[in-house]
Amino acid sequence: MTVKGRPPAVGTRSDAEAVQRALAAEHAAVYGYGVLGARLAGTLREIAKAVWEQHRDQRDRLIAVVSGTPVAAAPAYRLPVRPTSARAAAQLAAALEDGLVPAYVGLAGVSSPGLRALAADGARRAVARSAAWRTRAGVAMPADAFPGLPDAAVDPRPEPGG
Repeated sequence: MTVKGRPPAVGTRSDAEAVQRALAAEHAAVYGYGVLGARLAGTLREIAKAVWEQHRDQRDRLIAVVSGTPVAAAPAYRLPVRPTSARAAAQLAAALEDGLVPAYVGLAGVSSPGLRALAADGARRAVARSAAWRTRAGVAMPADAFPGLPDAAVDPRPEPGG
């Protein structure tokens, strides 16, 4: 998502904050995939490794567009699912992807068309990967179109008479 080889421009402070939130979410995903990969074998492990590499690449893209000092990765993260089995690892992967959606939807509201495109692609990929991991884990899809987003973000229309 670059114009003539340059990363998309970060135009405002709120744009920069949105990039930092997406970067923080990618740091968490990179960490989580590193943890869950140890519980997988064969094809699933290869898939997890490929997705881990995609998250590392996306993290590096975001670092390239940050104005100022990029938010650092934490030494460790509290994971929403303990990956004690292959099924739990797939559930963790789905949860990690769900966690990326709000960060990318928030990034989609920035002024830079290049960053909006990066955000839309990031959200789309996260939702698709979440669905694939849920299928592998044998768990139901969430009822929400965009897991992790508050209802107001999904349907921001004001209440009638309000």
